Amino acid sequence: MSDLGETDATVLIVDDEKHTRDGLRMALEDDFDVYVAGDRAEAETLLKELGVDVLVTDLKLGADDGMEVIDFALSRTAPPVAIMMTAYGSVDVAVEAMRRGAYHFVSKPVNIDELEMLIRRGLKSRRLEDENTNLKRQVEGKFAGRGDGAILGKSEAMERVFEMIEQVAPTKATVLIEGESGTGKELAAQAIHTLSGRPKGKLVTVHCAGFNRQLLESELFGHERGSFTGASERRIGRFEKADGGTLFLDEIGEIDSATQVKLLRAIGERTIERVGGSTPIKVDVRVVAATNRNLESMVAEGTFREDLYFRLNVVKLTMPPLRLRPSDIPLLAQAFLREFGKENGKAVKEFSEDAAVALARYGWPGNVRELRTAIEHGVVMANGERVTLKHLPEAVRSCSPALATRVAAIAAAAPVTRKTGFAEAAPESLDIAEMEAHYIQLALTRTGGNRTEAAVLLGISRRTLQRKLKALRDIRKEE
Repeated sequence: MSDLGETDATVLIVDDEKHTRDGLRMALEDDFDVYVAGDRAEAETLLKELGVDVLVTDLKLGADDGMEVIDFALSRTAPPVAIMMTAYGSVDVAVEAMRRGAYHFVSKPVNIDELEMLIRRGLKSRRLEDENTNLKRQVEGKFAGRGDGAILGKSEAMERVFEMIEQVAPTKATVLIEGESGTGKELAAQAIHTLSGRPKGKLVTVHCAGFNRQLLESELFGHERGSFTGASERRIGRFEKADGGTLFLDEIGEIDSATQVKLLRAIGERTIERVGGSTPIKVDVRVVAATNRNLESMVAEGTFREDLYFRLNVVKLTMPPLRLRPSDIPLLAQAFLREFGKENGKAVKEFSEDAAVALARYGWPGNVRELRTAIEHGVVMANGERVTLKHLPEAVRSCSPALATRVAAIAAAAPVTRKTGFAEAAPESLDIAEMEAHYIQLALTRTGGNRTEAAVLLGISRRTLQRKLKALRDIRKEE
């Protein structure tokens, strides 16, 4: 899948000796994105903030114990490959490190070639484990989706979602799924139902925003013949249809206050009455609701009942936007490529390098739904085995919103003067490549030439920044 399928590994070096950690950083940073920490507290902070792929920690960290750093790292939702290093090497220490989950053990002084080999082997092993886990999920049908494809992800954010689904699904608890449009809330509801232990029951969906008050009440609770104009016969509502199964109420924030009252009773008492009827009907329904609105704010504004909010919000599941899970873009893009290639009878197999870069850096305001549409567009427009940049939608081809936003903030915080050799604002005539070069220069100026800090400000990896700088140097040589 070209570069889209290759992620730059992030390595965290933890050692209380500055010359050791800096030496290891310099030796590894040409091939990996390397961060350093001098003690346990700093290491744990970086482990929380970064998507660390590999942890290399010393056993002795002053007053701290490197074993505890490994324990903390391996307790994370997406734990890194852990490698212990120490000058106090012994069989007992090596066995204890491995027992706690470390991938391997190296003695100091560290042989760089050996360490790099271990890092690469560890990453390969972890990648195979992740692929097997994802494959197992798909084979078991645990997170199989319908319509918009399967619910996929390998990022830490999505691992939390999967764990939450597996935890809450077998219970009877009401679930409130929050998230921006296009993040896969309906797929999450489907997964909860699939794992709910209600194999004979149906998953019944109601898109609440698609009906006015009278029609929504009829859809939810049904109606008796003659209950309103046009009600020529009795109708069974969605609650009754979902009896023994799951009722998914999408866009729950759009229902009016009168319907909210009836919904509160239905969920709380597991009893409904059809519109125009007076006979209570018991229903065994598991309710899952979803919204892209802030219900807490709506409660404060008085537009959504507080008691209904609490009734719905027994368990809250938040679907992360795609911009906060960029490592999932390759997985999703490749899945959609296969899906639409098969659907359209096309032999597309991969993305060109420029297409891969564009997909990876685009901001995806429409989230997974927008990505899916973009890949479908690319497959339809492609003529051979590759989807290239020209086959993607204009929005994806022409800009990098996330990068532009970050650098605009950088420029605003520290305007670049003519003394630096750069203009304060990029000329309007620059093309995308020139604009990117300008932004990189701004970031480097802002950070005093520190490439690691510049990469953080730009929202890209240090290795990616190095590649871009090399490309710029090559272009200048040709000129």
